[in-house]
Amino acid sequence: MSASPSMPTISESGLTAAEARALAASGQANAVKSSTSRSLVDIIRANVFTLFNGIILAAMLMVLVTGSWKDAVFGFVIIINTGIGIITELKAKRTLDRLSILVASDYLVRRDGTDVEVPHNEIVLGDLMWIRSGEQVPADARIVHTWGLELDESMLTGESRTVRKGDGERIYSGSTAISGMALVKVEAVGEHSYAATLTAQAKVYKKTVSDLNKGINTILKFMTFLVVPLCVLLIWSQIHAVGGWNTAVSTGQWRSAVVSAVAGVVGMIPEGLVLLTSLNFALAAIRLARRNTLVQELESVETLARVDCLNLDKTGTVTDGGIMLNRIVPLTDAADERRIKQALFDLSNEGQPNGTGQAVLAGLGEQGFAPGTVMARVPFSSARKWSSIFDGDAVWTMGAPEVIISHLDGDHSGMLEQVNDFADDGNRVLLITRLDGAAPADYETDPKLDSASRPVALVLCSEHIRDDAEATLAWFREQGVRCRIISGDNPVTVGAIARKVRLTGEREPVSMDARELPNDVGELARVLDDVDVLGRVLPDQKKAIVQALHMTDHVVAMTGDGVNDALAIKEADLGIAMGNAAPATKAVAQVVLVDSKFSHLPDVVARGRQVMANMERVASLFLVKTVYSALISLGVVLTQIPFPYLPRHITYIGGLTIGMPAFILALAPNTRRYIPGFLKRVVSFALPGGIATGLSILCTSWLLPMFMGWNVQHSGTQLAMLRGVNAIILLMMGIFVLARVASPLNSWRGALVLAFAAAGVIGMFVPFVARFFALVVPTGEMLRATMVALALSAIMFALCIWIVPKVLRIVPHSKKTRQS
Repeated sequence: MSASPSMPTISESGLTAAEARALAASGQANAVKSSTSRSLVDIIRANVFTLFNGIILAAMLMVLVTGSWKDAVFGFVIIINTGIGIITELKAKRTLDRLSILVASDYLVRRDGTDVEVPHNEIVLGDLMWIRSGEQVPADARIVHTWGLELDESMLTGESRTVRKGDGERIYSGSTAISGMALVKVEAVGEHSYAATLTAQAKVYKKTVSDLNKGINTILKFMTFLVVPLCVLLIWSQIHAVGGWNTAVSTGQWRSAVVSAVAGVVGMIPEGLVLLTSLNFALAAIRLARRNTLVQELESVETLARVDCLNLDKTGTVTDGGIMLNRIVPLTDAADERRIKQALFDLSNEGQPNGTGQAVLAGLGEQGFAPGTVMARVPFSSARKWSSIFDGDAVWTMGAPEVIISHLDGDHSGMLEQVNDFADDGNRVLLITRLDGAAPADYETDPKLDSASRPVALVLCSEHIRDDAEATLAWFREQGVRCRIISGDNPVTVGAIARKVRLTGEREPVSMDARELPNDVGELARVLDDVDVLGRVLPDQKKAIVQALHMTDHVVAMTGDGVNDALAIKEADLGIAMGNAAPATKAVAQVVLVDSKFSHLPDVVARGRQVMANMERVASLFLVKTVYSALISLGVVLTQIPFPYLPRHITYIGGLTIGMPAFILALAPNTRRYIPGFLKRVVSFALPGGIATGLSILCTSWLLPMFMGWNVQHSGTQLAMLRGVNAIILLMMGIFVLARVASPLNSWRGALVLAFAAAGVIGMFVPFVARFFALVVPTGEMLRATMVALALSAIMFALCIWIVPKVLRIVPHSKKTRQS
């Protein structure tokens, strides 16, 4: 606590130091408890103890118990996938924990009749506090005395114009003093203040819903019902295949039985798809980061592809928050435009010009104007709504047209209509008047408007629209994304800006005052269908608008930069914050445009569509393995034959025909728009290849031993040969499926398929690779049998590709709703 410079003399003494200490001790200080959205333990628990990890870990432990560590390498996917998830969520946690709307600084309070400075967290309920120009309001308060206080409440309300406050009016934490000062009495502190209430709501953790992850989890849940009983049955069938429990235990063949059972179980789990999804999300986030776009939740990359409604905040998104000088409209033919512009420059060139004054100075400065002669000045006042200068020849006045006109002689109704027309087109209109001759003696000490002044020009200013706004909105229209502008500003002003950026193309945008919106969310959803622009929108209404769009199955993205946008951004499927946004808004958004460029949004959406389209393409590769593994396991249980291959075979073949090519295909360019029904399409594509592969392996396992005269139940060597042949068939079928997924093959995709096919064959002739993965090169009679088996498998593949889709068309289609 420290003493402060002298302030205006007042009679109030404020709280005593003892009273302030007592209030602070009773918890009525301006401190907000920092509560994390999720603890570190919760994040680790959520990522480690998943259904996927449980299945893979159990399978890996079963294999390790047998001592066959080579068949347990599939378990490393747990470490990688879990690590990616934990790191991503810890990053989000750190961002949320830094969430703070209020800027920490010292404030001037009155205690014991003296003005002293205290940190913002030592302000207590009932304190008398000074709010000075440039300071952020730290706690909700009511004005006791004001000396021209004007507040910028845009971060709370979205209203871009400053608001003049009078005695007795309430002010809220999070707003900023633009000019003047006031003595206020604190009425709400800490978690009870307006800003803290918004922060608390925004801090509620919300996991981004991923259609990809939902599809994968659906598959995992379905597999769970099969895995446990099927694993038990597989072990039982493999024990039976080697002669029963006594023989299996005495000879140690129980180990191979367990490994064989795990081969069936692991094959049914698309573990590579889970890992590839996380990696693809992460790579997309890295690519976007290079374009100054920060992705705070990896799953939100996919949500980008599904957005069909984009709610835009005006200030900070469509406009950059700045003011620009549009033009000067002379009101008489004889007006000297250059002299008017010089007077306008000098009128704006005050010590601390407001936003409009800065825009005028910038605009005229570009035209070569510089400060001229000013003999006397009446600075702008919010109370007067005008400013004035005397340049030696005439008195020039500039201010609000309706205020100045009310003091002038004559009928100026026509001019007021002109002013209203310009205002309806989104302009901020100022009027310039001129009075020739010398300034009155009390010109500066008792400023008044002279009724003989002549209106000479109107000054038109407007919010500066981002240069990329119109082109970006046109791109979204072409992509079928419905854009709406939702703002706390006047609906007329917002509607005019919507027209300028061609929000609805050739059609006139429909504007509406949010105060007329229904409270019922269902009715609100119906109203929104016909509305493009909403003004005077409150923070809770922005959230309700998102909820209403959700009711009609829309996937909603919300952009914004103010605290008033935070709740809606949190509620939306995808929250997008500008880089210059309030800390609270950036913390709850899934995507942050670091350089605040609206033009990045098309690239953000395109990247999401690339991820979704490519992941749908490669997901089929992984699900083919799931299908044939389930089919083969079922055949093994029913016929009690030794399992046709080893887990390491799946590791080798899966890596060459699924894992590595899928990673490359997932990074390929793809601009296809998102189409609902991801899981159904993937399963439909995977079934023909999976059924063909499963039947081919089962037929080979049933028929080849008879053809070759093998006794695979009692000869480990002959069983290894059979599994080697099956591995070759799996490789060929995997290449067939890869070729189908990668099509068209008339480009680099064809070379990709050939490269992995060659790598699979070459690996069989490399001694170390062949030994590690138990690969066999057939020779002699076995070679001929293998060639026949491959030919029959190829015919099986062609038949399934033709027949299975025809059968699937019989299955009725279900209605697709919003993915959330």
